[in-house]
Formats: sequence, C-alpha cells, structure tokens
Amino acid sequence: MQQEDDLRGLAKVMDFMRALSIIFVVLNIYWYCYYAIWEWNIQIEVLDKILLNFNRTAGLFENILYTKIFSVLFLGLSCLGTKGVKEEKITWTKIYVFLFIGFILFFMNWWLLDLPLPVETTTGFYIFSMAVGYICLLMGGLWMSRLLKNNLMDDVFNTENESFMQETRLLQSEYSVNLPTKFWYKKKEWRGWINVVNPFRASIVLGTPGSGKSYAVVNQYIKQQIEKGFSMYIYDFKFPDLSTIAYNHLLNNQMGYGKVPTFYVINFDDPARSHRCN
Repeated sequence: MQQEDDLRGLAKVMDFMRALSIIFVVLNIYWYCYYAIWEWNIQIEVLDKILLNFNRTAGLFENILYTKIFSVLFLGLSCLGTKGVKEEKITWTKIYVFLFIGFILFFMNWWLLDLPLPVETTTGFYIFSMAVGYICLLMGGLWMSRLLKNNLMDDVFNTENESFMQETRLLQSEYSVNLPTKFWYKKKEWRGWINVVNPFRASIVLGTPGSGKSYAVVNQYIKQQIEKGFSMYIYDFKFPDLSTIAYNHLLNNQMGYGKVPTFYVINFDDPARSHRCN
C-alpha cells in the first residue's frame, strides 16, 4: 500500500514537472509573439506586469533560448520519472531522429519571426514549429527513458556485464576428464567444456552441502575414468550413492578392461556386509 502511494506521489511530481515545461513554452510564445497576441486582443494585463517584473529581476526573457532551456529541462526530468510499457519497435536510431528533429524545430526557429510576412503568419509558423518540436522532444525523451529502464530491468543482477567467453572445445586424451558446462555470453546460452587434461596433478572440489559437487564433478570423474579402464578407490561418504554409480557403470563398461576387475566394498558401519582387508 505504501509503495502504491509512493508511485502516485511520483506520478504527481512528474505531471507537475511537465506542466511547468508547458508553461515555459506558453510564456515564450506570449512574450516573443506579443504583437500578434495584442492584435488578437488576448493579452492579459496582470500577466504582462508579472512577466515584466520577472524580466527586470531575473532577465528571463533577455534571450529567446532561456525559457526554451527551462522548458526542456523540466521536460527531461518528467520523462525520467515516467514508466512506460516495453515496446520492441523502439530503437536508438528512432530516438535520435526524433530528438534531432525536435531540437531543430524547437530551438532553431527564431528566424521565423523575422520573415517578411504578416505578423499573424510568422506567429503561426513559430507556434507550429514550437509545438511539433516539443512533441518530438517529448516522444524521444519518453522512449529513451523507457528503453533505458527496460535494459536495466532485463539484467537486474548484471549478468550480461559479468559474463565472458569460456572454453567451448572438447579436448580429449587417454587420461582426460571432460565436464560439460553451460554459460551465458552476449545474450546467448553457450555449451562449453572444463577439460581436465592431466588429472594426475590432482583436483579439489569445494562447495557447501547440496551445492552439486557429486552431480557436476565427482560422478563424471567416476564414469569417465571407468570408461577408460582405470581402477578406482572411492571414499563414499554417503554410502551407497557413489558406490551404486561406480558398480553399475563398471557392469556396463567391462569391455574397456583387459581383465575384468573385482568390485570390493569395505563398510565399517556394517562389517557383516563388508569385504575383509588388512
């Protein structure tokens, strides 16, 4: 409930920012197209006095770009806080085109007021270019905010940035142990291999209980070494898990041995069912 209230509050703030942006656009048109406003008899005396005081104290209308810059600033802030629906057709090229068109029409249109045409005509051209430019900037800003947010949400845990290319070749030898892997790289799932080409140098497997040490590594070592005809000495901490795998795999791969080996089990917990040893 608190989150919904926060979202409503944020939406109100963004609406206020956009309203301020539009107000600056209207003030720009009112000030720099005042002659046409006066001709149309829609001027407001109270507003005239307020704007004159603003210009006298802050110089808000000393340059035609000042109010436009404030308008775009508040427009950008309102776009950053707006959450839109993801759309696959939005591309950066499309965003850049709209922002470029909006920038040209919104900022580079002062010369329209100096055209040798009737005041009403030049004012109409100026207002039209301002409106179209503002809409283009608004659309480009909304699309940019939407695309940036969706890109971030698609990779919340920074998986893409932390991924890297791994070994995809299968390097086999008469002694090797090859562990299949899957990894993520460049927005694609790859199949790779961990190639232990010299297992005689020893391997250590570390992990918390239940992390998959036996499933991912130990079981593969047992199966592949039996397939290559090696004898094995297995300490089965969770008897008979590894013993069952080794026994069944030995039965299925006896042809890999010149002489079929014998399978022995030494069980200290149940000596009655254990082989004897010194």
